[in-house]
Amino acid sequence: MNGRHARKGDLVRGNDVVQVTEDLFVPPALPPNPRLAIPILLEDAALIAVDKPAGMPSQALRARETETVANFLLAYDPMMAAAGTSDREAGIVHRLDTDTSGVLLAARTPDAYRSLRQQFSRREVVKEYLALVEGDISAPGVVRTPIMHDPRNRRRMMTSAAFVQDLHARDAVTYFRPLERFRHATLLLVQIPTGVMHQIRVHLASAGHPVIGDRLYGRPAAHATRQLLHASRLSFAHPESGQALDISSPPPGDFTAALDELRAADSGAALHRKRQSP
Repeated sequence: MNGRHARKGDLVRGNDVVQVTEDLFVPPALPPNPRLAIPILLEDAALIAVDKPAGMPSQALRARETETVANFLLAYDPMMAAAGTSDREAGIVHRLDTDTSGVLLAARTPDAYRSLRQQFSRREVVKEYLALVEGDISAPGVVRTPIMHDPRNRRRMMTSAAFVQDLHARDAVTYFRPLERFRHATLLLVQIPTGVMHQIRVHLASAGHPVIGDRLYGRPAAHATRQLLHASRLSFAHPESGQALDISSPPPGDFTAALDELRAADSGAALHRKRQSP
C-alpha cells in the first residue's frame, strides 16, 4: 500500500494506492490425485464412466480438496480440467451424494460436456438406483411432490406440498417398484427422470420409507454405516455418435452384506415360527 508492504489491520484512506499481485484473481487449481483408485466402467475419447465408491464426494467444492472423484479424473486425464465449467467438476455431468455409490459420468471435452448436460436437462437420460428402505412395500408407486431447501436447515431438502407457491421448489418425480421384500425392509428399483438434490432420499422418506442408514432423513441402522443407495444403471446417447449406451454397476460389498443379513434374519425367523407351530 503506497509502495510499502501492508500489514494486517492497516486502514485504507482516500487516495491510497493499493497494489495486489495478479495471481490473487486466478482461482487455485484443483490438484490431481494419482493415489486414488476408482474403477472405470467405460471410456473413450469423449467420456469416462466410473464406479464411484461410497464415502467419496463426486466434485470438489474447494480447491484444497484431494479425495474426490474430480481429483482422480484430473490425474487420469489432465485435459478434463477444461471440459466443464470449472476444474473442480473435471467434466462430471451429474452428481451422486457422497455416501451414494455407483455409476458416475464425466465428459472429456467441452462439446461432450454440453451434449451430455443437455440430455440430462431434457430428461433423456435413464437413471436407475437400488435403494434398501425401511418397511414393507408391496406394489410399485410414484412420488411427484416438488422439493425445496429446508429453511430451518440448509443441509436438508424437504418436500414442498405445503409450499406449492414457493418459487424455490423444483419439480421432482420418483418411480419405484419392489424387487425383494423382507419383514421390515424392501429392496427397491428406483428411476428418476428429474435430478433434484437428495431427491430419492427425500421422496422415499416422505412416503414413510426412508433409505436404511440415512441419518439425515431417517435414522441410523445397525447393519448400515451409510445410506444404502446405489446408482445401478445409466442409459444415454453417446455425445458424438448418438449411439445408445447402457452402463451398469453391481451393488458394492456393504450393500450386498446388508441384503444377506436381512435374508438370513428372515430365514431364521421363518424357521423359528415353523418350529413353534403345533
